[in-house]
Amino acid sequence: MIAAYKTTGKQYRVAAEDVLKVDKIEGEPGAVVEFGEVLAVGGESVAVGSPTVAGATVAAEVLDQGRGGKIIAFKKRRRKNSRRKRGHRQEFTLLRITEILTDGKKPSKTPPPRPKRAPVEKLAETSDAAAAASEGGATEKPSTASAKGKRAGGGGAKAKKPVA
Repeated sequence: MIAAYKTTGKQYRVAAEDVLKVDKIEGEPGAVVEFGEVLAVGGESVAVGSPTVAGATVAAEVLDQGRGGKIIAFKKRRRKNSRRKRGHRQEFTLLRITEILTDGKKPSKTPPPRPKRAPVEKLAETSDAAAAASEGGATEKPSTASAKGKRAGGGGAKAKKPVA
């Protein structure tokens, strides 16, 4: 099921388990917030509100509160010795959509448990690659003639002018 909802003056199209970044809203990480201004709900049947869908809510878990990258506002008036430099970092909230509810249902107060991922074995892959490299003779030193030629020549690609 998907929904389009409005918060902080912007509209978002979401589905369950989506992670999105919105302008800052109140809520501690781990808290569940609900949005009642749902503009459309889709799934088996589509419901479009005028302006909102009655009884529909979107519930989301707050993952993080943060600040975006710095934006520099620099203004200069030439020949007037006038300059102004200001920095700004926009605050945002990272959300995970937990539920899309219809018919006036209320969201659960606690977020649903997240399935734990199985750890990926990266150590085995790196040790296999290292073993293959050592067996392939990758540790041999180059011959001294080729090594001296590379050092002495510098670039070697430049043609010298004949002396007249």
